[in-house]
Amino acid sequence: MPSEYAKSLGARLRSIRQQQGLSLQGVEEKSNGRWKAVVVGSYERGDRAVTVSRLAELADFYRVPVSELLPDGSGVRHEPTSKIVLDLERLYDDASEDLAYVARYARAIQQQRGDYNGRVLSIRADDLRALAIVYDASPSGLIERLTEHGVLVADPRAFFAS
Repeated sequence: MPSEYAKSLGARLRSIRQQQGLSLQGVEEKSNGRWKAVVVGSYERGDRAVTVSRLAELADFYRVPVSELLPDGSGVRHEPTSKIVLDLERLYDDASEDLAYVARYARAIQQQRGDYNGRVLSIRADDLRALAIVYDASPSGLIERLTEHGVLVADPRAFFAS
């Protein structure tokens, strides 16, 4: 009898396949026999265990990140984030190429918002996730990078009190 995790994983696999308009037979045909319909079907039902390497190969075949094949609650799919606050003076004074995209993005947000106070800029969670993609990093990885460069304002209230 399949475990709940195997069933959930199978449901994610089926959902991705169906979103791409593929039948089980279509997967076999599109993969030139690499993925047998009966095997993919057994993964989707949770009747057959899928190894990590096979899951990675399936993700490549479907052209999705492996994390998108994992069931909800696996702790891998989405990283919770909240807004961050950038010290614009430090960001714009930093000559590092490492922060060039963040600086361009911050300028674009300032233009869009018409916000030219010049001291700080809050970056919403969605903007942070988009920037992290540009840097091929997780949001927490980008936050770590911004912290290392000293451009993240840890406590915005204290920033304005000084």
